[in-house]
Amino acid sequence: MALMKVKFDLPKRVKLAQGLWLMYWLAVMTGILVFSLGLFFKIELRKRSEMMNNNESHFVPNLLILVGLAACGLNVFGGKVCHDSLDAMKFAKWKPMVKGYLMGCFAFNILLFFTALLCFCMQFQLYFALAEGLKNGIKFYKDTDTPGRCFMKRTLDMTQIEFRCCGNNNYRDWFEVQWISNRYLDFSNDEVKDRVLSNVEGKFLMESVPFSCCNPGSPRPCIQHQLTNNSAHYDYDHHTEELNIWTRGCRESLVAYYGGMMNSIGGLMLLYIILEAGVMVGLQYLTTSLETMADPENPESESEGWLLEKSVKETVADFIAKIKGLAGAGNQVGEGEEAVATVS
Repeated sequence: MALMKVKFDLPKRVKLAQGLWLMYWLAVMTGILVFSLGLFFKIELRKRSEMMNNNESHFVPNLLILVGLAACGLNVFGGKVCHDSLDAMKFAKWKPMVKGYLMGCFAFNILLFFTALLCFCMQFQLYFALAEGLKNGIKFYKDTDTPGRCFMKRTLDMTQIEFRCCGNNNYRDWFEVQWISNRYLDFSNDEVKDRVLSNVEGKFLMESVPFSCCNPGSPRPCIQHQLTNNSAHYDYDHHTEELNIWTRGCRESLVAYYGGMMNSIGGLMLLYIILEAGVMVGLQYLTTSLETMADPENPESESEGWLLEKSVKETVADFIAKIKGLAGAGNQVGEGEEAVATVS
């Protein structure tokens, strides 16, 4: 017995075909949007790739680009089938392909769900990639003459300015590294020599941050040196001067930025799955209603459409039987090859 059977006449079939055609083109537009978001996401990751510990984070934007292109192709084909469905001559050439097309759409929906899941799960990977990448970025900030690190200072400064952040976890991360190159230090100065000699590793450490950590909204000129020394500055208390520099770490800011982007894309993918499922159901009803017309020569004749030709239980049983049949055929072929090899 067919599942969810519906009766159709010509006006209903025409409305269904037209509605599906519009939905397919909406799906094409959504596919273009997914492709564009994947491309934008990839560009945003590349802009700050120096501050990430690995390149695995590009897997998701690459997958989004691929999914967007595949969605455009699949839905253009579906739209063409719907457009030609009311012309018996034109539909005849598409009819043998529809079943395989619907199976492909079902597999594509599984891929969409997998992509949406990755968008939500990738945030954890990105968190650790940024944690290690920003740590190394701060360490290599001073190496503007070292090949491969020449633009680290510019990238980190632009990031701190754009995202209103400072350091990896917070501004104190700059206190633990030497971020000023030796070429800009006067080693004849007693204060510089004392700082270098007092450090076990011979580094020039100080309680200072780069200019990019400064908050332009501060009512006073930015204090970026001797940040925790209240006596070094007039009318200054580092516990209350919250507007002087950004106190939020760049890892938190970047994870929030990329996380918001990935959550939005993941949500869009889930909505897209619903849209794709809707057009699949509609196309199934349209094709079955065309196949069951009482008089194929008369386009105004009534017909019936259904979601499944049999009940869910029977359909699942048939599917399992087909899989077992394919497995049995494979085993027979294998046994036949072994027998031939033995005779030889």
